[in-house]
Amino acid sequence: MERQLISHLAHRDHPIAAPVSGAHVTRLLRRARLPEAARVLDLGCGEAAWTLRALALYEDATADGVDVSADALKAAESHADIQGVWERIRLHERPAADFPVAEPYDLVICVGATHAFGGLGPTVDRVRRYLRPNGLALIGEGFWERPPTPEALTRLGAESSEYLDLPGTVAAAESAGFSTVYAYTSDLSEWDDYEWSWTGTLLRWANENPGPDADAARAAALQHRDMWLHGYRGILGFVTLLLQRTG
Repeated sequence: MERQLISHLAHRDHPIAAPVSGAHVTRLLRRARLPEAARVLDLGCGEAAWTLRALALYEDATADGVDVSADALKAAESHADIQGVWERIRLHERPAADFPVAEPYDLVICVGATHAFGGLGPTVDRVRRYLRPNGLALIGEGFWERPPTPEALTRLGAESSEYLDLPGTVAAAESAGFSTVYAYTSDLSEWDDYEWSWTGTLLRWANENPGPDADAARAAALQHRDMWLHGYRGILGFVTLLLQRTG
């Protein structure tokens, strides 16, 4: 089973696709205070939960969503149709790193997708190029809540240098020509809700759809749950930065 399909199935009950509650997604988007006729770009949009919420809050805004998952984009299209905003969003099936820089945007969203650009540093460098002067970015990134144990690193398949602590994460984002004008740090309950949703939804799908794909989905869910419960729970944090381009 392809990794993209596993991710799509796992996020069915948590389309925000990050350890952030719906209330805090709305809070972050309201804090952006977008101008009239704002242009929004969502890089690695998945089912476009963040962008669709932005379009609901800013009724004259338009948006582009970019993702490599055809299944996620199909779901995004369906959600946009149901919410009556399909005329204000364009969806692009392509790697986020390949999306062209053209007319500038007022808000660029990249939450939980910095891997598409090779990490936080390359992401903020790229995002800045999409923004108008004083434009805004919402960047969601992991950070070390406390120093990772060797066991956590092994289970994550990560190096300690893969993430920074919270001050280092803020500094890295700002070094690309941004000011942090707001931020939200997810709490443990949001992490738990996200992880139980990810693993539980995938296990439920496997139970209800027996066959080779179910075996692959079940193995992925159990491996992920083990990595979380016995590895990075309480160690890996998540922060969503509201950044303003300077200069």
